Amino acid sequence: MLRNIVIRRSLAAAAVLAVTAGCTAQAATGRPADSKAGSTASAQPPSSSDPATPSAKPSEKPGDKPTEKPSESASPKPKVLMASGTKSEQVRELQARLAQIGWFDDTPTGTYGPVTVASVKGFQGKRGLPTTGDTDTVTWQRLLGMTKEPTRDELAGRTVNKPSAKLDPRCMTGRVICVSKTTRTLSWVVNGKVRSTMDVRFGSQYTPTREGVFSVFHKSRDHVSTIYHTPMPYAMFFSGGQAVHYSADFAARGYNGASHGCVNVRDKGAIASLFNQVNNGDKVVIYW
Repeated sequence: MLRNIVIRRSLAAAAVLAVTAGCTAQAATGRPADSKAGSTASAQPPSSSDPATPSAKPSEKPGDKPTEKPSESASPKPKVLMASGTKSEQVRELQARLAQIGWFDDTPTGTYGPVTVASVKGFQGKRGLPTTGDTDTVTWQRLLGMTKEPTRDELAGRTVNKPSAKLDPRCMTGRVICVSKTTRTLSWVVNGKVRSTMDVRFGSQYTPTREGVFSVFHKSRDHVSTIYHTPMPYAMFFSGGQAVHYSADFAARGYNGASHGCVNVRDKGAIASLFNQVNNGDKVVIYW
């Protein structure tokens, strides 16, 4: 009898020890705890009201695909107003307006040719629009907002009236060669007054013209590039090998080309006059 009692007690103790060892082993498996501190929630099958378990609609059958609804946020594509091959007075106005901001360097003809396509692409790309080369309603409205109605002389290609733009505040004191990449113009400013303005072009994306505040440190009237062996008349160096100078290529090709980082001027008479007025130490400001 006594022996049977001892055996039963030994078996009970062994069972308790087995349960304790099992809990310890489970804790040592490294299973992730509930993200809430102190939570003791156990895994249970979701109830019928659990939002994570959507109930099937009675009308749906296995294999049925939901009908796709058109996106309400999708906006219609802008309407194309002018494109390659178009001939109209509106094209002539387009060309004159592009010329005002330096994107069209030719006489307005009213014919939407390769030069106009390239000009529109450049204008679109600069403003984050799709570079299609077509003038759609979005491109046209953006251009109207940046330009003025062309005059008869502009439509005929006899003159280009660039819209007025505020000079960078850094150009308003002292003697400054003030260069705007936005309007592609160079203004010679003395004590806040503009003495002259001329068209300019800059380096390509691979040889960009530096931006910031510099000063003229060297002038060379008949300079020739030691790297590219090309003439750089009336050169006024402001940052390393970058200078403001006359460019025969700019005069011939316009904005279809680019410099190697210099600020090109195509008006030889204007740059010659500027060269005679600028002194070493005068400020150069290049900005967007």
